[in-house]
Amino acid sequence: MAKLKTKIHELRKERNLKQDELAKLVGVRRETIGALENGKYNPSLKLAMDIANVFNKTVEDVFEFIDEN
Repeated sequence: MAKLKTKIHELRKERNLKQDELAKLVGVRRETIGALENGKYNPSLKLAMDIANVFNKTVEDVFEFIDEN
């Protein structure tokens, strides 16, 4: 089974963005950003693209599937 790994936390820190600030930029709650960063939530394609656009990155730059087998 594959697990989704994100670089959201690292990208936020590089830009000095708080979770709530990123959440407002992409139209979700702060808790959603926290859940994404902690691997407890998989984003919709639209949300993944919106987050990537905030950081001027591709979806693949921000999100990566890791094979756990």
